[in-house]
Amino acid sequence: MPVAVSYPGVYVEEIPSGVRTITGVATSITAFIGWAAKGPTKYAGLVLSWADFERMYGGFDARSPYLGYAVSQFFINGGTKAYILRLVPNILPTPLPAGVTAAAAATLVQGGLTFTSGTVGPDGLLANAANPGVWGQNYGIAIKNQTGGTNRFRVQVVYAPSGASSEVVVESYENLSIVTPDPQGRYVADVINKQSSFVTVAVAGGTTAPPPDTTLPSPKLAGTANDDGTVLLPSTNTATGSTFEAALTATTAILDQIDLFNLLCVPGEIVTATVGTLEQYCEGRRAFLIADPDPGITDPTKVTGPPTTGKNSAFYFPWIQAPDPLNQNRPSYYPPCGFMAGIYARTDGTRGVWKAPAGTEATLAGASGVAVPLNDSQNGLLNPLGVNCIRNFNVYGIVAWGARTMQGNDELGSEWKYVPVRRTALYIEESLFRALKWVVFEPNDEPLWAEIRLNVGAFMHNLFRQHAFQGTTPADAYFVKCDKETTTQNDINLGIVNIVVGFAPLKPAEFVIIKIQQMAGQIAT
Repeated sequence: MPVAVSYPGVYVEEIPSGVRTITGVATSITAFIGWAAKGPTKYAGLVLSWADFERMYGGFDARSPYLGYAVSQFFINGGTKAYILRLVPNILPTPLPAGVTAAAAATLVQGGLTFTSGTVGPDGLLANAANPGVWGQNYGIAIKNQTGGTNRFRVQVVYAPSGASSEVVVESYENLSIVTPDPQGRYVADVINKQSSFVTVAVAGGTTAPPPDTTLPSPKLAGTANDDGTVLLPSTNTATGSTFEAALTATTAILDQIDLFNLLCVPGEIVTATVGTLEQYCEGRRAFLIADPDPGITDPTKVTGPPTTGKNSAFYFPWIQAPDPLNQNRPSYYPPCGFMAGIYARTDGTRGVWKAPAGTEATLAGASGVAVPLNDSQNGLLNPLGVNCIRNFNVYGIVAWGARTMQGNDELGSEWKYVPVRRTALYIEESLFRALKWVVFEPNDEPLWAEIRLNVGAFMHNLFRQHAFQGTTPADAYFVKCDKETTTQNDINLGIVNIVVGFAPLKPAEFVIIKIQQMAGQIAT
């Protein structure tokens, strides 16, 4: 706004520069979906290391060769940030435990909690595991240090597995009340249910007297028939597959709670219809699906191509051999998506999203072999179909030897044939989508268009300097248009501003041809 002048003298006016720096988004945040022994089910938990996964979801589990192993392989190969969506069937006990109202039960179920105790104790509290799984049988609660006349008490969450010689207090909550509303805001159900990682409690209807002290050692979270410890695995590998598929189809609402993820992995999922649904969801989220092959296929000639022709997905073959930490490191076979998600993250960090996650640098750390060894001829049959092979080379070890999307079949002639091209476009789209929200409701005329060109152009030029595009000059590498040609008067009347951004993508050198010939004129005459 211009300075309002009123007296003779010097005035200072600060003029906005119009510079709004666009920062590129992350490119390798991975969402994993599968069965785990414990952990939250109503939201996707963030893990930044394998230790985080062990603490929140239980680590490796001999009952499932999928989720835990895939997450471990992701971090081993360079992954740094992942969201975990745990699949279990939600089961509400029938009839409800004595003393628990339907309203209280509904509150617990909506919070993703499943009853694991069948009766209300004399203390008026019903203790339940904070999330489904037989892990809850190792925990309980103890009421301690009740002071006469104050109606206040302490609840301790105790780890007391069967056969343990002692108990360990893992959480403690002080100054609790069983009466609501509590003037101090310490109503027992509110405090514990909102803060505890292990248990939830419900107060028996009509109870107002504070619970008496209890003594250790026995846990109170006894698993029952209603306890959801069912191991859910992808459909073609287990009898619980239909339940797994049903749970998987209901996950999009939970994934929508994640602000940003770039890669999606469902280890072991091979059902064509489900893979297609996941790929379509990824398109809407500007994310990329890494799909697994059927572990039963041992003849590469039986691989007819990817399960879908989606542009936001890639398909890898075959399964990977790696040591099993739960079986004295004896070799076992695992789906490749966890390995590949880690390689995507590692390549993004060292070379950029525009570099194909393939080649001699894309070695699979932690792998000891492949389920189906492939030679050049077999690779030559699969590559034109859009199947990315994983090969074992004597010098380089086990490497990803393909960089095509599921739309990479030569007969399709798609412009999104290559993984790095598609992921570069997704990176630019997501970065601009988030960075240009300031444009909304600004006056739609040349000053705004100039600011857009300035800021988007600076972002694209920065990528050009990082060698993300083809071309030796900016004009060859990218363009940004936002003017009266892209935004007509009719667009202005409709409240629309059109921004056109183009780039010349780097495509991987998929075939290296060496031409050798003899030099002419070397024969004496």
